Amino acid sequence: MQDGSGFARAVQPVSATTIHTGDEGLAVADVKIPVGGVGMPAYCAMPEKGVDLPVIVVLHEIFGVHEHIRDVCRRLAKLGYLAIAPELFWRSGDVSQMSDTQQIMTNVVAKTADAQVIRDIDATLDFAASTAQADLTRAGVTGFCWGGRLAWLYASESDRIRTAVAWYGRMVGAADDLHPRNPVDVVATLRHPVLGLYGGEDRSIPLDTIDKMRAACSTLGKNVEIVVYPDAGHAFFADYRPSYNKPAAEDAWRRMTNWFKQYLR
Repeated sequence: MQDGSGFARAVQPVSATTIHTGDEGLAVADVKIPVGGVGMPAYCAMPEKGVDLPVIVVLHEIFGVHEHIRDVCRRLAKLGYLAIAPELFWRSGDVSQMSDTQQIMTNVVAKTADAQVIRDIDATLDFAASTAQADLTRAGVTGFCWGGRLAWLYASESDRIRTAVAWYGRMVGAADDLHPRNPVDVVATLRHPVLGLYGGEDRSIPLDTIDKMRAACSTLGKNVEIVVYPDAGHAFFADYRPSYNKPAAEDAWRRMTNWFKQYLR
């Protein structure tokens, strides 16, 4: 469990810029998605009286489904979506109780297999399909940082969505047994349009790796748009952190919502 603020320990204290979206007019719930006879925790938000709602799976950062990700779900629900964020680290450890980011990276992130995450996203869509409100013919994913990388991968693996939006997800990097391919390696098999949102001052994602991804997508004729905000760094959308860049975040949110309107509405 998170602390009383709903934010993971590793991100404390949160910034004064933190946005809070209320749940008025929404149906919100902590749910358990049936996986392996247990139950994967998830947070779900949707319009209170909605039917046949397009679905967006929200893929969290390394801090799990804490308050920021929940707020993103509520923001999307206010726009008419069924938004659901599965806790994709649930097998590896409770990252909300870890105060050391390096501990999260070493003990949880590094041990979470891409293939298992893909299956858990599938299970999340199955769960959404079991609700009367969801229209699974109009489904998409969006992800932040670690989740942004997975958004690219899922867009190459699955035919169950129409589109994906990746926020500052790494596209080039080292491979290992649990993470055998990166987004640049799967461009040829991208099945859906992808919008990528990146910061020009992001030291963890050098501009030359963005250029490499752009070139690969262009060469193979993929429907991909990558937007770079020159003055923004990593996690520029994370309003609860010092990295927040309001102009870039607001423009990127507008671009994402327009993208989803185009492909899911």
